[in-house]
Amino acid sequence: MLEVKTVDKPDERRDFPRGHLEALHLTGLDFAVGTFEPGWRWSESVAPIAGTGSCMVHHNGYVVRGRLHIRMDDGGEGEVGPGDVFVCPPGHDAWVVGDEQVVVHDFAGTMANEYAKE
Repeated sequence: MLEVKTVDKPDERRDFPRGHLEALHLTGLDFAVGTFEPGWRWSESVAPIAGTGSCMVHHNGYVVRGRLHIRMDDGGEGEVGPGDVFVCPPGHDAWVVGDEQVVVHDFAGTMANEYAKE
């Protein structure tokens, strides 16, 4: 069975301080578009919603726009930007670098299902 959806009409939208997530749910794939404004930081904008000390969602991501800095709970860190594909396991903080909005496409499914939910 062929399923086609457009990011222009997501199945759901979750708003949080300085950003939002739009999710599409298909058979075998949950896809999310995360939009993060300058000043967004997971530990400040989403942690109060999630109720955890760090992000416990696995991400398989592709950065469309902007730069995001990621710091793992074990101290490892790095930065992703436009055109980068990344895998980020649970246990991290992240924040927008600079004054440009960040747009990330996430294919992991857990972001679409669990991110910014209590």
